[in-house]
Amino acid sequence: MDTPAAVQSKHLLPPLPYSHASLEPHIDARTMMLHHGKHHASYVENLNAALAGYPELLERTALWLLLNPGAIPQAARAAVRNNAGGHVNHSLLWRAMSPDGGGAPKGALAEAIQRDFGSFERFKARFAEAGAKVFGSGWVWLARVRKDGGKLQVATTAGHDNPLMQGHFPVLLNDVWEHAYYLKHENRRADYLQNWWSVVNWPEASRRFENSGRSADLH
Repeated sequence: MDTPAAVQSKHLLPPLPYSHASLEPHIDARTMMLHHGKHHASYVENLNAALAGYPELLERTALWLLLNPGAIPQAARAAVRNNAGGHVNHSLLWRAMSPDGGGAPKGALAEAIQRDFGSFERFKARFAEAGAKVFGSGWVWLARVRKDGGKLQVATTAGHDNPLMQGHFPVLLNDVWEHAYYLKHENRRADYLQNWWSVVNWPEASRRFENSGRSADLH
């Protein structure tokens, strides 16, 4: 029989792939420490707590839990959705950034952006505009639509929702919750979105784009 301690250790906070200060001056070390070590950690802790008492769900990934709300008991459904989403999205976010980031995409992703947005600069403008217009807390994404020949689109989600919930594949994302930028940029979300291009991990985005037809490579 699973003990509460076993339940609590089921979902784990992934380590950052770089140090807290590695993204400076674009994202400050204090923000990264709090964002990863407090905010993301709380989603993991709260997800484990929400799953306590449901042994049939213990072996499910956070992504599965997010995409299968009907399988979650009603009493835990909202907490599981919110915290599984926070865990999944933040795990993607850390890999979407790199101390060696910036520049522009190459290869198949660059060609797809040119095809679907007209130019890389137009894509960047649309992405930043969409992120700036998110009301309250949410995310801005570059996603590949499963229909229409796999066309790329810019999308936003509220809370910790994910494009996969609409059947679209996330290629790139940025967090526009205030905790992602407020210590350095205060209320200037547009400045944060502009500075963020300097840390984008385009090789990771390209990898996700090229693997976007494989359901096993979602997170």
